[in-house]
Amino acid sequence: MENVNLLIAFIVVTAFAVVIQAGILVALYLSVRKTSARMEALAVEVKSKALPAVETAQSLLVELRPKIESIAENLSRSTTLVRAQMERLDATVSDAIDRARLQVIRADELINRTMDRVEETTEVVHKTVVSPLRRVTGLMQGVSTGLEVLFGRRRRQAGNGMGVPQDELFI
Repeated sequence: MENVNLLIAFIVVTAFAVVIQAGILVALYLSVRKTSARMEALAVEVKSKALPAVETAQSLLVELRPKIESIAENLSRSTTLVRAQMERLDATVSDAIDRARLQVIRADELINRTMDRVEETTEVVHKTVVSPLRRVTGLMQGVSTGLEVLFGRRRRQAGNGMGVPQDELFI
């Protein structure tokens, strides 16, 4: 009997566990069904709200694609033209700078040659005009002094022994 009682207790515990598992499965089924209904409602709402926005964005992209491609192509052409113009401008500026540098060098050489010629001319004028003029002036002063001495003695002898001032002899 004891074995029978033990067997009945074991069957009762097993039946109780099976009932609990069935309850858990029913609760899980109801929970999944509720969640599924919510998900379906959410999917319907997303379709109704987001799908028109996605379709509008897609149609907008289809509309704007040729314009965007045109803008990109124009930008590429503009960049190429600007680059070519900048290269031309660089070449022109470089050429102008080179020419200006050459003209500055030529002007410097011209000024140096002019200054050299002015110095040479000054030396020539000094040698050919000033030096002989000094010699002639020295000679004239010598002759003048000689004449003063010659005529000065005569005047001194005739004029009470007083000499004639040097300023009076100058003509």
